[in-house]
Amino acid sequence: MNTKRRTFLKGTLAGSAVAVAVGAGLLNPRQALAATWPKSAFDSKDVAGALQGLFNTDLTIPSADIDIRAPDIAENGAVVPVTISTKMKGVSSVSLIVEKNPNPLAAVFNLASNTLPDVSTRVKMGKTSNVIAIVKVGDKTYSARKEVKVTIGGCGG
Repeated sequence: MNTKRRTFLKGTLAGSAVAVAVGAGLLNPRQALAATWPKSAFDSKDVAGALQGLFNTDLTIPSADIDIRAPDIAENGAVVPVTISTKMKGVSSVSLIVEKNPNPLAAVFNLASNTLPDVSTRVKMGKTSNVIAIVKVGDKTYSARKEVKVTIGGCGG
């Protein structure tokens, strides 16, 4: 039996056990996710507060090793596709911040040590703004940014 198959089977069994516990009322989803939910970061009204809530610092190291793929001009700010990837080794999380949104932190992806750091999502953008990718490697945080121009707002615009 190869290691990929074993890993898949372990993950399937663990997921099934959690699903059974939730179904039986022994565990609710909020309890299962409470330890990993950075509420203060998602509730923050600015980039510095979001970073502080996630990493206990608002300082990042700019890096050309982070690739952000997003449109230069988003015709509809309600659905803006963003992909973040890097070839850095040891990435533990990838976060996405939309600088001028009412709540800038849009997504946090916690990654296993052997996971390829390549994530995609769609975000709402209220107006033209920088999209900031934050990559955590060990105890350091790296960042890259890209401006996306929005013609029709998605956050109430």
